[in-house]
Parts: sequence; structure tokens; C-alpha cells
Amino acid sequence: MNLLLRAYALGLASGWLQSLTSRVTSHVSGRGVAWGVGLSVFTFVASIVVTVVVLVKLPADYFSRTHPHDFFSGRSQTVRVAGTIIKNLLGAILFVLGVVMSLPGVPGQGILTILLGVMLLDIPGKRKLEIKIVSRPKVLRTINRIRARYHKPPLELD
Repeated sequence: MNLLLRAYALGLASGWLQSLTSRVTSHVSGRGVAWGVGLSVFTFVASIVVTVVVLVKLPADYFSRTHPHDFFSGRSQTVRVAGTIIKNLLGAILFVLGVVMSLPGVPGQGILTILLGVMLLDIPGKRKLEIKIVSRPKVLRTINRIRARYHKPPLELD
């Protein structure tokens, strides 16, 4: 603690801290802060809306072994390839956003967004990871509570 106080006092005495503070505050305007707050609120609300929509539309047996997972079956080769690329890009973006939202102080549904991202990705071991995430009692309870609010049956796990 004493070392921190000395470093702080040294920073104030040498003026580097004041110089840094004045440089940062000269670049931050009220408009920039408003945009930052607005973007934060928008991403928070959008993540909740997207998460709820996907969880409500998800079939109750999605995590059972009997549920088919051929998303683009019966489509042309071009549509399957393009759809798979877009689906994986969206999955990667959602996964990264979920990891960021899991950090302290960042608004959003982190674990559920990670789950949605993983569900879209075509990676080895995906089913095990999905079931591991959904099997967590808090996650399953939250998902089933959201589904019950929209009169959907709870998820079935094998």
C-alpha cells in the first residue's frame, strides 16, 4: 500500500499523470460519451433480444441425440457452402462477444451468447461442449425459465 502511495505521489509531483489526464480528457467529448453509452445500452438490449429469440425458437429436443442437425440439407451446393461459411462466421462472432460479455463490468448474457455461438459453429466436440454448457444448473434453469415465459416446453437433455 505504501508503495502505491509513493508511486501516486511521484506521478503527481512529476506531472506525467496530469499530462496524461489532460490528453485523455481533451479527446473525450460529451458527444463521444453519449455514443459510448448508447452503444453499450444497444448491445446489451440486442444481446438479450437475440438470446431470448433463439432460446424460444429452439426445439425442446435440440440437445437430445435423436434431434437431426442437418441445417442446409436439400439445398443446392452453393447455398450449403455459403450458408455454412456465414453460419460459422456468425458463430465465431457470437462466441467472441460472449467471452467479452463474460468479463466483469461488461453488460450482456455472456454464457448464453457463448452457447449460441458454439451452436452455430462446425467444430469437433461441439455437441459435448454444448451439453456441458447447458447442463450447468444455473444455465439450464435460466433457459427453461425463459422458455416457460413464452409457453415453450423445457429443454430435454439426454
